[in-house]
Amino acid sequence: MQQENHNHPVIVIGTSSGGLAALREFLAELPSDFNAAVFVTMHIGDQPSALPSLLTQSSQLPVGFALSQEQVVTGRVYIAPPDKHLLVKKGAIQITRSAKENHSRPAIDPMFRSAAISYGSNAIGVLMTGELDDGVVGLQAIKAYGGLAFVQDPETAEAPSMPTNALRHVSVDGCLPLTELAKRLVQIINQRTSETTASSASNRIEPFATENDLAEDFSKGGSCALNEIGQVAGMSCPECGGALWEVAASSPRFRCHTGRAYTAAALFQAQNETIEEALWVAIRALHEKQLLLGRLMQSSKDAGRKGALREYELASDGLESHKATLRALLTSLRPT
Repeated sequence: MQQENHNHPVIVIGTSSGGLAALREFLAELPSDFNAAVFVTMHIGDQPSALPSLLTQSSQLPVGFALSQEQVVTGRVYIAPPDKHLLVKKGAIQITRSAKENHSRPAIDPMFRSAAISYGSNAIGVLMTGELDDGVVGLQAIKAYGGLAFVQDPETAEAPSMPTNALRHVSVDGCLPLTELAKRLVQIINQRTSETTASSASNRIEPFATENDLAEDFSKGGSCALNEIGQVAGMSCPECGGALWEVAASSPRFRCHTGRAYTAAALFQAQNETIEEALWVAIRALHEKQLLLGRLMQSSKDAGRKGALREYELASDGLESHKATLRALLTSLRPT
């Protein structure tokens, strides 16, 4: 391993469902003298993870969770830790617990954007198997800053949504099965090492630059910064209830004034979850009202109040009908 600087290439990899097997297959093809730093974000959530030790079994390169302010060296694999975003800076790593993006932390887009802005044409993005479309916007940023974008062939992916969405929205430089993709990147890195490629100028390209600022430190702009790159969308954030801005971009995506970010697909899923939660709350309230009516029916029966008893029975039947309607709505939201 040798000290890294931002004139050397970096590879940033994003994956989700099926990612462990995909990363094992990919890393097994990278040689021990690989002259690039590799960064990985996988959707592991906030629970303890053994991902580095699981990948070490297949990798000739040392693998570990990234540490904040850690100096970047070539020939090493850095993993985004649980519940933290991994940002790739010039020569160093930044770990931050800023707001979730696409309902995830760690998320792929913040890592891809930061690599694009810090390393320019020396950033290489790779999007592997996964659901929805986290990473697609990040690949757009890498291309905007002159880097290369690759995706796993969706036909070989356990969950093809992420690479498929990337092919729809990004002009990629390659779509290959993982083994071939790894070999292709080894060729690119070897060629660039011999040519000593210089990094392109890191001009600010919007909206990626402002979004990267917000991921690093939301106090840098907040809603004022969002007004510069988008407009109020007239919808609320499913997680905090705050206003959403629609970011001026090639495909619809949204940002909350508290820092959360969504692609259209991620927002749609989050809205479904909000609706489902509200429906379960309504069903619970109806059930509790039925329990109260049961007590009232029993007391009316004991007191011989037949009119009141019939009234409570009808009310209970109506509540049961309402519950059935709400359960049908839940089924339509989550079809089997």
